[in-house]
Amino acid sequence: MPRKAKSGKFKLKTHKATSKRFRLTGAGKLVRTKGGKSHLRRNTSKRTKTQLSEMQTVQGRSYVKNIKRLAPNMEE
Repeated sequence: MPRKAKSGKFKLKTHKATSKRFRLTGAGKLVRTKGGKSHLRRNTSKRTKTQLSEMQTVQGRSYVKNIKRLAPNMEE
């Protein structure tokens, strides 16, 4: 059985931490989750905990560019 000829290109791999932290909305905006939700929340107020659940849009073109470079296969 003959081997497949190599094309010379390489596969793009997704940075897994980036793909877990960021999402693309239907409108194409990049959104992120807020930190500080996992533990030691007993002393924080209910209002603060509610605000932590909201997604935040990523501001700045350079941030968006770097995130899209790290996760090239993110749904668009």
